[in-house]
Amino acid sequence: MKLELDFSSSKSIYLQIEDNLIKAIAKGDLKIGESLPSVRSMAEDIGVNLHTVNKAYNELKDRGYLNIDRRKGAVVADLPMEKNEIKEKELFDELEILISNSFLSGIQKDEFLKLAEKIYNECEVVKND
Repeated sequence: MKLELDFSSSKSIYLQIEDNLIKAIAKGDLKIGESLPSVRSMAEDIGVNLHTVNKAYNELKDRGYLNIDRRKGAVVADLPMEKNEIKEKELFDELEILISNSFLSGIQKDEFLKLAEKIYNECEVVKND
């Protein structure tokens, strides 16, 4: 699995790992029920400390994207999740910051909506057969 990480970014590596995995699940690159590489294997492949990968996996488990099984390791959870108020509030807060940054960067509303629609249309959660 290829992850895009920016080691010079101010964004924590574990958050970048989370973002990459969420995008891979949403776009169907990682399928429901599919096992992820072990923490050790992923850490070696991307050149980070295994605790960094472990933190990302556990955060994704807590958010409902992954299940962690002693025998199978980290596995993509049954998605999409049911809509809930806590998740909706969290997404609202993230979107508010994103839209504010876009606005202050000079991106017009129609440009933003086109980008959002393009990205949303690329999403397709796939079950592992």
